[in-house]
Amino acid sequence: MRDIFRDAAVGQVLRFVTRGSVAAYPEDTKDFILPALHTQSNLFVDISGYGADPGQEASHRTFNPRHSKDVSEDQESDETTCAHRSSDGITLVTWYTDTDPANPHNWSSAKKIWTSFLILIYTLSVYIGSSLYTASEPAIVSLYGVSEVVAALGLSLYVIGYGVGPMLFSPLSEVPAIGRNPPYVITYALFVVLCVPTSLVDNFAGLLVLRFLLGFFGSPCLATGGASYGDFYGGREMPYVIALWGGGATLAPALGPLVGGFAVQYKNWRWSSWELLWFTGPVFILMFLALPETSSDKILLQRARRLRTLTGRADLRSTSEIHQEKMATREILTQALIKPWEINIKDPAMLFTTFYTALIYAIYYSFFESFPLVYQDIYGFDLSQLGLAFLAVLAGLFVAVAAYCAYFYWISDPTFAKAEAEGHEIPPEARLRPGLIATFFIPAGLFIYAWTSRPSLHFIISLVGIAISMFGVFIITQCMFIYLPFTYPRYAGSLFAANGFARSVFAAAAILYSRPMFLGMGVAGGVSLLGGLCAGCCAGIYVIYSFGKTLRLRSRFAVA
Repeated sequence: MRDIFRDAAVGQVLRFVTRGSVAAYPEDTKDFILPALHTQSNLFVDISGYGADPGQEASHRTFNPRHSKDVSEDQESDETTCAHRSSDGITLVTWYTDTDPANPHNWSSAKKIWTSFLILIYTLSVYIGSSLYTASEPAIVSLYGVSEVVAALGLSLYVIGYGVGPMLFSPLSEVPAIGRNPPYVITYALFVVLCVPTSLVDNFAGLLVLRFLLGFFGSPCLATGGASYGDFYGGREMPYVIALWGGGATLAPALGPLVGGFAVQYKNWRWSSWELLWFTGPVFILMFLALPETSSDKILLQRARRLRTLTGRADLRSTSEIHQEKMATREILTQALIKPWEINIKDPAMLFTTFYTALIYAIYYSFFESFPLVYQDIYGFDLSQLGLAFLAVLAGLFVAVAAYCAYFYWISDPTFAKAEAEGHEIPPEARLRPGLIATFFIPAGLFIYAWTSRPSLHFIISLVGIAISMFGVFIITQCMFIYLPFTYPRYAGSLFAANGFARSVFAAAAILYSRPMFLGMGVAGGVSLLGGLCAGCCAGIYVIYSFGKTLRLRSRFAVA
């Protein structure tokens, strides 16, 4: 627990204020002895890209801060330590041992679970904040004299905000000197503070501006939450972890109308915003006190700085520190803002994944406009009962998460392990296999929902259609998210940010066009149109599964 407090934002603030006397690291003490490595596994560090002559063998040396000199490896010594001397005089600082507790992959199970829990509830709080607003829309229409479409801007702008934010915050979190925590904690603090004026604002324009800012400052978890899990979980655990995190992120917007509906019905429209403050305030306190930094690049960079202070040796550097010095602002912006769209334009497979995930995300958010037309206008639900209808999403997600994890445990993991043992390459398209079946569930569920939403049929039948559709939505989304980093590992972070931006734009647009479309075409016609678009995408996933490798071979960006 002590190391969690030290590595969290509160510990870093106290270290800065007290100049290291509080929340100290082992390297902060003058009698610190650098631990010895017990294996040779990380002794030979590839330093060819960091200033050493590629044609000249680097001279690796051990380093002990108690002494002012290096000890050559060919001398008699039982110790091989964490620092390695390159031919240009730079000594690279790595992990002390293979089991170094500072390495996030070596954290205890309890620490990993705690960190996972904090990132999950952080993500839940931001996503639920989008749809809490929908319960207040009828009152806003009456209070400010605006149309239902204009009132929906409060939801639409929030979604746009958390689509724009990752384009800035995702690259920042990859800068070693910044890491994951500062973007999380600083922006979330602003998010919590903004909940107060959002609850008190007395004009519609101000409400819209505040809603956009809430989405914008809440976005870092949506941009890099998955990357944070990858910092401390290995490839075998990641599908399960991301499934739970993704399931929570998908469920949260559906809980918004349920949570907000009761409060708004029995109190007033401002209570949806107050509820967001009551949820996010305690979450922020937990994050500030107990969310450790997960970025290995930042952890090693800070370790190198402490060792330089301890020894007075300017040659001690981390690999991430050297990378950072070579990172140009223009290069960062190009990779974050231009490169992902260039890849989408030049690779049809990537363009399809972006379009498909954006489309199903838009359909999901269109439910917030169609549900009142179905369950209030047709079935006579009140505001709180309308929120309960969204529990159909929970049912679909529960089955989807269970099925997805079962697939990985009993089919995918053994198959991939056998292929790796036999030396076979696992193509990225192998991650799409669950989607080959799940893709049909999306249009099937939408057609059931569209054609059974009528007074002559019980409302439970249409809710079953919603659950079936959400089953497909979750699994397809997970397949796409696992597929992306394996095809373009170098640009994965930027591709996720671009994909998130596209999803948010489609969803924000769907919020605004859905009601007029449903009113004009009817819910049956409008939802059938969306289901038809998804039916067309069913063929697309089979195309990229069959020909994805061929398309990648034509791209200069991807790993074949």
